[in-house]
Amino acid sequence: MTIPEIEVLREEIDKIDSELLKLLNARSLLALKIGEIKKIHNLPVFDPEREKNIIERLVKENSGPLDNNAIIRLFERIIDEARRLERIKVKGV
Repeated sequence: MTIPEIEVLREEIDKIDSELLKLLNARSLLALKIGEIKKIHNLPVFDPEREKNIIERLVKENSGPLDNNAIIRLFERIIDEARRLERIKVKGV
């Protein structure tokens, strides 16, 4: 049995998920470009100060319903995946 209201909301979630996927891939492309520049200038992949600043900014911008710990966990994972991608694509690791 399906409830029509739930199906409508799930369709909206599916649309948002697709948009998130596009945005995450766009973010990843930019991270790869940064990785290429870092390689040229012999800079490390890991920039803890930059990552700290990203998380702090997003926590300040967060208006919920996700709590700040959720935001931290989500973006730590996104950033970690960007670093992993950078290492694979740019550094050849």
